[in-house]
Amino acid sequence: MKKIRLILGDQLNHNHSWFEEVNEKTIYFMAEMRQETDYVTHHIQKIVAFFESMQNFAKHIKNKGHNVIYYSINDSENSQNLIQNLEQIIRENKITHFEYQLPDEYRLDKQLIEFCEKTTIETKAFDTEHFLTQREDLATFFKGKKQIIMEYFYRDMRKKHQIMMQTNNDPEGGKWNFDQSNRKQWKGVPTIPKALSFGKNVSKTDNEIKKAKIKTIGNINSKNFQWPTSREESLKLLNYFCEHLLPHFGDFQDALHTDEPFLFHSRLSFAMNSKMLHPLEVIEQAISHWRDYKENIAISQIEGFIRQILGWREFMRGIYWKEMPDYAEKNKLENTNKLPDFFWTANTKMNCLHHAIKQSLDHAYAHHIQRLMITGNYALLTQTHPDEVDKWYLGIYIDAIEWVEITNTRGMSQFADGGIVATKPYVSSGNYINKMSNYCKSCHYNVKKTTEKDACPFNALYWNFLDDKRAHFKNNNRMAMMMNLLDKKSANELEGIKTKAMHIIKNQEIY
Repeated sequence: MKKIRLILGDQLNHNHSWFEEVNEKTIYFMAEMRQETDYVTHHIQKIVAFFESMQNFAKHIKNKGHNVIYYSINDSENSQNLIQNLEQIIRENKITHFEYQLPDEYRLDKQLIEFCEKTTIETKAFDTEHFLTQREDLATFFKGKKQIIMEYFYRDMRKKHQIMMQTNNDPEGGKWNFDQSNRKQWKGVPTIPKALSFGKNVSKTDNEIKKAKIKTIGNINSKNFQWPTSREESLKLLNYFCEHLLPHFGDFQDALHTDEPFLFHSRLSFAMNSKMLHPLEVIEQAISHWRDYKENIAISQIEGFIRQILGWREFMRGIYWKEMPDYAEKNKLENTNKLPDFFWTANTKMNCLHHAIKQSLDHAYAHHIQRLMITGNYALLTQTHPDEVDKWYLGIYIDAIEWVEITNTRGMSQFADGGIVATKPYVSSGNYINKMSNYCKSCHYNVKKTTEKDACPFNALYWNFLDDKRAHFKNNNRMAMMMNLLDKKSANELEGIKTKAMHIIKNQEIY
């Protein structure tokens, strides 16, 4: 029996049971492919990070004695297509068995299922041994329920995995959720430790990508690359977060600041989504550190972090497998506009958007509030087609793999799913941005104005959006207060707002 085992670029799990035994008749196959670099235009740092991580992983399992076939992007034998590559290797090596780990993207899952149905050799699929739920668990949990509420799922996960639970099955600290304590604006205090720097030279990989003429977005300093691309570096980043950033993470996890792209965020999402780190080891190490330093770290700091991983991350994956493939077509609010060109350049006078986009182009990173309440908020208020927004988010962020990107973008951010993920659209005027950031203080526009020439565009866009989408929100209780405030506006005031909003939407590049 001669076997080939496929490892995809986001399946870099060092502790997978596959690697417990070495078998000389088993070949592990990995490939850098145009199929994966070209289905959307990706950030250059994202492609570099995946290629470097894949190369390091292949080297690791090879050093453990496993047989590895690795196709780099410019290898002459690389057909750039997964199935064609597999068929070639199976033929050349007289393979009798094919095994793979379940992909986390629907398109790859479908591609491999179709391949297994038509191939004549034996095939078998394995779990990635990464997530804390199975694909169908969320659908089962909410079966027969009218609404899918993340909080109930999160509580169940806390009980199931006994994370921060008391012996009577009540949550530590007496509350399940300390979200109300996670909304402080950062004003320079406490001091933010300097981000952990890896400073690697990735010029070789960067040059190979350029040689292949792969179209990319964003910027890179290939001689000073900052993202972890090995398990060792990923563990260093986890340790650094626990020791230096966790003590204030919860307080400022929603904060925004012009001078601090990372604030107290961990930057662990790429390491986790590529599976170099397991979510449970991240959770357990963070909790262990919190228990050792409880006198200095409030429970709201650790709970806010755990909720993101144990709750939100697993919840979004469950939504993905419950709703795909139809989810990718949802456009409940019937938005049709294009994303403005400044999303690729950051050339806008709106300070919040300039900083969030510039940071994304420079670092392939923005934290969840920048994605939700700055770029996502603007895209929704300007009634941009969710396909446009999806492509941008999937391409620009280093941690964006479709299972986590599309649910956060099309669901949480754009409300295109009509309320499957979120109970209301996450939109706001400039007031929220002003409350959570220092963006407005140095902006070309005045956050206090609505229709004047120098008025913050978010203000008119907000009320115009509510008016345009009245029919969608008339039965939404969570929108009732804002819809009542909208109804109190005079006809003349509303007309002025709508005229201003239409001007912004039609002339976005000058704003």
